[in-house]
Amino acid sequence: MQTELKRRMPLGAEVVENGVHFRVWAPKRKQVSVKLSESGELVPLESEGNGHFSSFCEGIGAGARYSFRLDDDDYDYPDPASRFQPDGVHGASQVVDPQSYQWNDRDWRGVELPGQVIYEMHIGCFTDAGTWKSAESKLPFLAETGITMLEVMPVADFDGEFGWGYDGVKWYAPTRLYGSADDFRHFVDTAHQLGLAVILDVVYNHFGPTGNYTGAFSPYFVSHRHPTEWGDAINYDGEQAAGVREFVIQNAAYWIREFHLDGLRLDATQTIYDDSPRHLLADLSVAARGAAFTASGEQRKIVLIAENETQEVRHVESTTDNGFGLDGLWNDDFHHACRVAATGHAEYYYADFSGTSQELVSATRWGYLFQGQYSHELKRWRGTPAWHVPGWRFVAYLQNHDQVANSAHGSRLPELTSPGTYRALTTLWLLGPGTPMFFMGQEFGTHTPFRFFADHDVELASLVREGRWESLRQFPRIAGRDGRQVSLPDPADESTFQACKLDWSKCDEHGHDLTLHRDLLRLRREDPTFSKQDKSMIQGAVINDDCFLLRWHNTEREQGEWDRLLLVNLGRDFHWRPSAEPLVAPVLHAHWQIKFSSEDPEYGGSGTALLNTTDWHIPGHSAVLLTPTATQKPRH
Repeated sequence: MQTELKRRMPLGAEVVENGVHFRVWAPKRKQVSVKLSESGELVPLESEGNGHFSSFCEGIGAGARYSFRLDDDDYDYPDPASRFQPDGVHGASQVVDPQSYQWNDRDWRGVELPGQVIYEMHIGCFTDAGTWKSAESKLPFLAETGITMLEVMPVADFDGEFGWGYDGVKWYAPTRLYGSADDFRHFVDTAHQLGLAVILDVVYNHFGPTGNYTGAFSPYFVSHRHPTEWGDAINYDGEQAAGVREFVIQNAAYWIREFHLDGLRLDATQTIYDDSPRHLLADLSVAARGAAFTASGEQRKIVLIAENETQEVRHVESTTDNGFGLDGLWNDDFHHACRVAATGHAEYYYADFSGTSQELVSATRWGYLFQGQYSHELKRWRGTPAWHVPGWRFVAYLQNHDQVANSAHGSRLPELTSPGTYRALTTLWLLGPGTPMFFMGQEFGTHTPFRFFADHDVELASLVREGRWESLRQFPRIAGRDGRQVSLPDPADESTFQACKLDWSKCDEHGHDLTLHRDLLRLRREDPTFSKQDKSMIQGAVINDDCFLLRWHNTEREQGEWDRLLLVNLGRDFHWRPSAEPLVAPVLHAHWQIKFSSEDPEYGGSGTALLNTTDWHIPGHSAVLLTPTATQKPRH
């Protein structure tokens, strides 16, 4: 019993004094034994009488491999709470001692969401080697660019040699594909020393289709009442749900505590079904924050972000007000409006958007566009009121892994629109009040595609291939006509995965893109108005379907010297007369001057003439930022 009291986590194999303590949850089993791989010895675990079995094994330590035997079944089952699977998800588990790693981030105090610039990345595709170690070499470049937070796509181990990571089955084991568990720790440690936070994308709405052995230990992990498009949902509110909830809540705390992560991004929370009086996510957020401490024992701050298709702002409301206590929400509405504006295509799930000036003004000012209206595409009501939600809580993006991959060939947005339009939308995105998120390679204008890839056996690969096609064929242009459909890359073909690896040799060829992003990030960071990320300061006006303006009024300076005016024109040059719109009126005793133009030759543009604010000649396919400057003679 003394060794049990030293456990850091409720489940799994933990190194303790003179040996290893094992503990599993197997409520339907009568006997559970641990098999030590090196000796072949079977050590019976003692029943605790509550569905848990545990035992101490003397004389073994970190690196030891083991599996479990259940009742009279002679199959060697990997640990559902394994910390590492060196031979893949079907092989033996390995004991890991997280305390053996010597951290160098003692002074790291964590982060909060305001002021962050997020960078979504897939470790397997980020570099040619696809490892934690190789990824570290690029971190100084990202820090210099202005990135402040890395969002790593899921790393919980999954079957196969490549995949997006959303089919994880060993939720406590970082996949062996990218290196060891300590390699992951070193990656986070290195990031912290460069001033970069690291959050992890986690999937708590379903298990992957192969390699999931939780059902052998307990039939209570899955819920047949709440199916998802990826398989059975997790049982968070049914029979024996308490054991499942502990497994998941402690998993969130585990990543924060043992890998010093700065937060989590929660995948597709609309399919985390829970009818309990207190939702799983509320308990999870409390546990995750409670696991965040510095090396000196001080509380550190973390960031919790949700992807939620139904757009429920309850996610970011306090747990004391029946909310979930998270920090931020992905904002697909902003992306969709920009995507339609950039391409002119409003198909499938883009069909609810028109990409007009009014949509872009509203998305900048209010965050979500759907806050309770009826969606004709989804055929249901969508969203909840978000008027009161601060702008920085909305994570905004022009690219992410899903949206790039859903372009059939994995094309990046700059390839689907004109350079001028893309630069103008980039300006709107990076100067807006939302928390911006880049998708890897976007900062230097990569043309490397990102496609869906998943290494499965032949039968499952066929089903995945057909499922992917059924999803994408809802885009009429992809489905084609007269039987001539677009040819899609095979997700199970390794070449599909290899083609998605970033080509860093092209980085220097896209200096215009890198300069644009760096300048805009510097502006949003250093400007006293944009750095506030305060959407209440913004008013907007539509000039025409392609042209609009946004006016920031910084009330901290009564004379208006911190006011900002952004003109965005996604169409042709426009002569605006009459300009009977008070939002363009200059500050008293001042006039407008150009501070930034997306058409600057440094960014690959063709240049911007001096802006005539008498006739308001607004250049096409551009975004122009104006700031006030004092006139020599007061206006009357």
